[in-house]
Amino acid sequence: MAGTITTIGFDADDTLWQNERFFRMTQARFADLLAEFADPDHLMERLLEAERRNLGQYGFGIKGFVLSMIETAIDVTEERVPASVIRDLLAAGQEMLRHPIELMPQAREAVEALAADYRILLITKGDLLDQERKLAQSGLGEVFDGVEIVSDKTAPRYGAIFARHGEGAERAMMVGNSLRSDVIPAIEAGAWGVFVPHDLTWELEHAEPPRHHARFAELQHLGDLPALIASLDGA
Repeated sequence: MAGTITTIGFDADDTLWQNERFFRMTQARFADLLAEFADPDHLMERLLEAERRNLGQYGFGIKGFVLSMIETAIDVTEERVPASVIRDLLAAGQEMLRHPIELMPQAREAVEALAADYRILLITKGDLLDQERKLAQSGLGEVFDGVEIVSDKTAPRYGAIFARHGEGAERAMMVGNSLRSDVIPAIEAGAWGVFVPHDLTWELEHAEPPRHHARFAELQHLGDLPALIASLDGA
């Protein structure tokens, strides 16, 4: 593993497999259930406020999302939300937790191509049981040299992960679809941050791309990753 980079971390949701589209589908269902109480735009604003407010208590993932929907439903209906709506929201969350994994285009090919020459990590946040389920169903579990399921992604956490599993952040790269979680804190830790945009990204993950930073790169899809890394290692 000679070269500049020895360790590559991959985000999971919306980087290796689809995730946000199922949240959007459930949000549409939520809007239909509450249509007589609030218009969709106002309802989504209130839901986003609840999600932001609850992150510190519930963390990231489907379970916190469902609780935020229930809280929003209670608030916008002034505590008049029918029990049947609460039941439907719980059912929607359970359906999300059972949804089959759908890998992103070229995800398997990119991870498997790099696994022979680099230390490959999965670094994801969210609910432990749900992320373990998705990893098991993805068929990629055996490819990773390490798996880190964390409550949040910060520069100190990336530094600790890359020190524990590799040779430090300076010789590591983090690949993901979230500028706020995957790219910017990894760069702050000293690693490369590679942004692979997804057409659906949760509003709380948005940030300005650090385009002028020497360790920032942006790719259209994961299929371009091996060539990028080869160019960096050959520089």
